[in-house]
Amino acid sequence: MADKHGVGPRFLTLTDVAEVLNTSSAQVYALVRRHELKAIKIGGRGQWRVETTELEAYIQQAYADTKTFIDEHPFEEAEEPVDEPVDET
Repeated sequence: MADKHGVGPRFLTLTDVAEVLNTSSAQVYALVRRHELKAIKIGGRGQWRVETTELEAYIQQAYADTKTFIDEHPFEEAEEPVDEPVDET
């Protein structure tokens, strides 16, 4: 997606964003429609574009949201099973 100068484009298609996030274009479209990812619609044929700075902001927010979730839902290690004495009677 970078041009010949090593600088990427200002705007990405939903397909480009899906590739960056390793998800589907439909999932990216859903993020846009739910106002989770800012995008602009250009023309009258449903062509959507996401500014690279907005994608980076979304990613940073996802990291923050994930940290909050992890902090609020700590992983609890399973306790070691206690060996019960065997009744040999």
